[in-house]
Amino acid sequence: MKISHIEIYRFSIPTEPFVIATGTMHYAQNVLIRIFCSNGIYGVGECSAFPMIVGESQETCIVMAKEFAKVLIGKDPLDIPERMNDILGYAAHNSTIKSAFDMALFDIAGKHARQPLYQFLGGEKRTIETDMTIGIGSPEAMAAAASSFVAKGCRIVKVKLGKDVHSDVERVRQIRAAVGNEVSLRLDANQGWSFDDALLALGMLEPFNIQFCEQPMRTWYDDKLPELKANSSIPIMADESCYSHHDARKLINSGATDYINIKFSKSGGILEAQKIHEIALQTGTKCMIGGMLESRIALSANLHFALSSPNVIFFDMDSCLLGHLVDPVVGGLTYNGYLVDAPETPGIGADANPSFLKTCEKWTI
Repeated sequence: MKISHIEIYRFSIPTEPFVIATGTMHYAQNVLIRIFCSNGIYGVGECSAFPMIVGESQETCIVMAKEFAKVLIGKDPLDIPERMNDILGYAAHNSTIKSAFDMALFDIAGKHARQPLYQFLGGEKRTIETDMTIGIGSPEAMAAAASSFVAKGCRIVKVKLGKDVHSDVERVRQIRAAVGNEVSLRLDANQGWSFDDALLALGMLEPFNIQFCEQPMRTWYDDKLPELKANSSIPIMADESCYSHHDARKLINSGATDYINIKFSKSGGILEAQKIHEIALQTGTKCMIGGMLESRIALSANLHFALSSPNVIFFDMDSCLLGHLVDPVVGGLTYNGYLVDAPETPGIGADANPSFLKTCEKWTI
């Protein structure tokens, strides 16, 4: 079995505006990859570019996808480590678009083995409950959004912060008052605070029973994370500070973080995510599976990975629920309220809706 050709799609998904500390997204800047094999099997992969965080845009992803596709034609898709080494050898960085190729290769492997991907990866079903994320807005608007989610059965709310500290504290105060004490609150500052601001904010937020705070500071303050962690009663989760298993090793060994957020757009896909998980597992550092603005295609791959990764205990799998105005997917994971279930079909078990694909710009290599 060899790779015969590869399709690349500009997979733009209209969304409601979504605001975080580093910028606002008006549509999901996604790219879809289909890797076709000589025996008729094809694998599907999706990535979601978030330029203000990862540094890739939809345009850069498409350009690099064309180059990576040329490297892979005629090669064995089942030797995933070698195929990803081929791509890595061609160009460093570009982890977002690399993750789409990685995902498509794992989809092929699962289909070839006639197993759902979570089984192919050695996992088993368990209860997965996602949080729901609130973008930055006025304290009143954010509290109203939290109340709306909780009224629909949500038990875990993730709050985007990273602006003025006192305004951020007021946001959390109003949200906690609105949802009561039984709802878990998670914070994500998306690198928005300085060290002094983070220290002040985490101290002021202590009374609100916070589960953890993601990425309080810019990555260039990673050397200050151990000091922040030592002085915060709120656990710290590394997100933008952790792309690879080497980052995970350094963060854990330096005492810089309590938890790690794994995202395929940072790790370059499942292969490197497994290595991050293993480093964390060896040290008892619990992990979260997160994402950008993916559809249910990439979210299905996230779920399969989580089901095969026992050290992943936090789940941020709400991206397609955060204002996506269309669902361009057939098959894939399903939601029962905020409980998430993986498909039992071989591979990832999700694909793009053919009618939606007809509206997408396409390239074939």
